[in-house]
Amino acid sequence: MNTPAKLGLYGVGLVAAFGAAFLVAGAVVPESAVEARAEATTGGHGGHGEAPAETEAATASLPGLSLAEGGYQLGPVSAPHELGEEGELSFSILDEHGEAVTEFTEEHEKDLHLIVVRNDGAEFRHVHPTLDAEGTWSLPWSWSEAGTYRVFADFIPAESGEKLTLTRSLNIGGDFEPAHGHDDVRTAKAGEFDVELQGDLFVGGGSTLTLEVTRDGEQVTELQPYLGAFGHLVALREGDLAYLHVHPEGEEPKPGDLSGPTVDFATEAPTAGRYLLYFDFQVGDEVYSAPFALTTAEGDAPAGGHDDGEDSH
Repeated sequence: MNTPAKLGLYGVGLVAAFGAAFLVAGAVVPESAVEARAEATTGGHGGHGEAPAETEAATASLPGLSLAEGGYQLGPVSAPHELGEEGELSFSILDEHGEAVTEFTEEHEKDLHLIVVRNDGAEFRHVHPTLDAEGTWSLPWSWSEAGTYRVFADFIPAESGEKLTLTRSLNIGGDFEPAHGHDDVRTAKAGEFDVELQGDLFVGGGSTLTLEVTRDGEQVTELQPYLGAFGHLVALREGDLAYLHVHPEGEEPKPGDLSGPTVDFATEAPTAGRYLLYFDFQVGDEVYSAPFALTTAEGDAPAGGHDDGEDSH
């Protein structure tokens, strides 16, 4: 289980659409879902005026905005109610008949990826529950901080073969002070490691984000394969908590391969604004998580952007 990553950023739910990595991640949404999301985004009326078509399309195509899609639903989530209470977090993925799904297609070495993050962007966890014969996913769980949390289930049902990201919210009672912050965050501490984020996000154009890992000022070259890659990036977009789980450029590593100190990600922001990114990496058989925040850059993306053909996931 990842150590929860805390970041001083209030009211953020951020997501970046990451170029070719987005496409390979399989974020394909049926036209009906796109239309429904676009209508939901505008509230079915003009509001402050109609949003540009390209903005609506970018918002509509992002996963993690609904508890049901493509004939599947994220069932009720059971978890401890009190801070510090040891218990279990559990849920099922339900089909159109309300039956628990038991067959999934493995992606990045797991049948399901579970992301849990507080609404202010703090308390991030990327974990992998186990599935029983009745179709219930579960893992040991406790809460260290109060607040409202979003739970994202990222999976591919074997029957449909369509990648889905479904979500629900949980409220955990107790006093807490929301994390505040407005500036970009390009450096983070993850255990004994220092991680620096280089590069910029651009709207409508590809660019590369590079994560560099060091320890005591020395470059780390012992990054291990983790879930079929040398690093993973989860991103959440400010305002609607839309979600995307993305992966780095390059070929898939083989067991025993090592890399570092950098991992590159092909990126493309769907809309202007602030984005929160969580970088997971593994060293010495332990997984670390480093949080960052970026505001989209003004102007055009660099010429050339990124090479879609180099993305492995």
